[in-house]
Amino acid sequence: MTDERLGRIDDAHALRRGRWSTMRKSLWRKMRVRLAQSDLVNGALVGAISLALRFIYLTNRTARGSQDAQRAFDAHAPGIAAFWHGQHILAPCMKPKGVEMAALFSRSKDAELNARVAERFGFAVVRGSGGRDRARTLEKGGIRALLALKKALDDEKAVAMIADIPHGTPREAGLGIVMLGRISGRPIVPVALATSRRKVIESSWDKTTINLPFGRKAVVFGDPVLVPANASDEELEAKRREITDGLNAATAEAYRLVDGP
Repeated sequence: MTDERLGRIDDAHALRRGRWSTMRKSLWRKMRVRLAQSDLVNGALVGAISLALRFIYLTNRTARGSQDAQRAFDAHAPGIAAFWHGQHILAPCMKPKGVEMAALFSRSKDAELNARVAERFGFAVVRGSGGRDRARTLEKGGIRALLALKKALDDEKAVAMIADIPHGTPREAGLGIVMLGRISGRPIVPVALATSRRKVIESSWDKTTINLPFGRKAVVFGDPVLVPANASDEELEAKRREITDGLNAATAEAYRLVDGP
């Protein structure tokens, strides 16, 4: 058999493998869409995730130096709890019993599962965009979301909000949370939670951290940030940087507590 004929056979095999791979991917996409639309599947998945989060949180013993969530919530009630993307997976477990709390989630399909899990933990879900800057805060339902969160604060509910912008610059606060602090007059409190056992997804834009059981956990609250109602653009930018610095400091301290001796 000549090299030319062998080459044609290899090409034919490669073509069949390529077609089979394309068919499998197409079939999986169709199945994934149908599964995503199934209330039964979604309900089971939300329940399993909620149980897993509670299990991980409870099986991590509290590290020395960790702060008390109930005391912090009481001190700033009703306040705005700020978290980083990728560091907030166990955040729903921190909500003290009896505390009414609303949380902001984007309108994307990717956020739907997270929103339903939050509802299992007793959160009221608000849909909208956090906003990269003042103009975009007013787009994509951003202004409606901020007004809904302000109403929750006016009704004595605390608010949880991710400070950085999805697929933006990780661990850099956007303007949306600053604007909420401005229109509500309520303090923005940086919050970090870390566990000693964890898996970091290095390929993700925000270095998503999957918390694991049977280690130590630490909760750290930063100094509250107050935004004046008449804040200028320069003051809003300064407050945005203050939130960024406060959250980064709280995150570093939480990891120091769980990773130390």
